[in-house]
Amino acid sequence: MYGNNPRSTAQIAGHPLHPLLIPFPIVSFIGALVTDVMWLSTREGGWATASNWLLGVGLVTALLAAAAGMADYLGDERVKKIGAATRHMIANIVVVTLEAVNLVVRLTGGTDQIGSLGIWLSLASVVILAYSGWLGGELVYRHRVGVQETRDGHSGDDDGQAEGGLGIPRGPALQEKLSRDRR
Repeated sequence: MYGNNPRSTAQIAGHPLHPLLIPFPIVSFIGALVTDVMWLSTREGGWATASNWLLGVGLVTALLAAAAGMADYLGDERVKKIGAATRHMIANIVVVTLEAVNLVVRLTGGTDQIGSLGIWLSLASVVILAYSGWLGGELVYRHRVGVQETRDGHSGDDDGQAEGGLGIPRGPALQEKLSRDRR
């Protein structure tokens, strides 16, 4: 089904699970930063409570996304050979670690921790998430991890060059390979 593309091993009916799960921790961690800013602006306790809940939900869902991502990383040797995959994984581990520390600091030190350390941990996490998201996009759009080769010509234009040094045919080379496979 994936042909020459690195495959996603954590999937249901051919659909990779990792991209399905990642929006939950991303939105939760960005939401925690927003509620931190709101708490700093208003000092209303509900914002601090919302931040704690968002951090908790983000951490739980990040573990689910990490499990699917790790299955993909370990499931196809070609994925491990892509430097962006390793950097993506490390960035996400750093984010989860920062946000776990963030939650523990808040639960043990109270709302005062939001203004002194919490907001900085939230901000750093969101910046690292942006970098990690960039790398995730590179894995899909440049290295085609988990992307099914199609025979229908609707998969977009490319320059016909193999990406990432992995020898994956593109453009005319892919069309030639697919036409040979049909014979």
